[in-house]
Amino acid sequence: MILSTTNTLETHQIKEYIGIVSGETIIGANIFKDIFAGIRDIIGGRSSSYEKVLREAKSIALKEMEEQAQRLGASAIIGIDLDYETVGAKGAMLMVTASGTAIKF
Repeated sequence: MILSTTNTLETHQIKEYIGIVSGETIIGANIFKDIFAGIRDIIGGRSSSYEKVLREAKSIALKEMEEQAQRLGASAIIGIDLDYETVGAKGAMLMVTASGTAIKF
C-alpha cells in the first residue's frame, strides 16, 4: 500500500475517496530512560532510548492506520498527518496519532 503525505499521487489517478483512516498509540518510557535522558539534558547529546520509543510509536500508529485502510479495500492513503503529544502524569506517556484519507485507484 502506498502511504503519502501529499494530497495526490502523480503516478496514479484517484478513482474513489473512501474516507478518513487513523491509527493511534500511547507508549510509555520507563524510569531508566527518564534518568538517562535527564543526564543527557545536563551534558548534552541525543537520547537514543527516547528516539527508539518515538520511532516505535510512529511505526505502530502507521501500521494501525494502514490495516484500517486495507479492511476498507483502499489502494493507498494520502494526506497523512502525524501528531505527537505527551500525556499522563508529568507527560510520562507519548501519544502518536496518524491520520489520512484512504483512496482507491
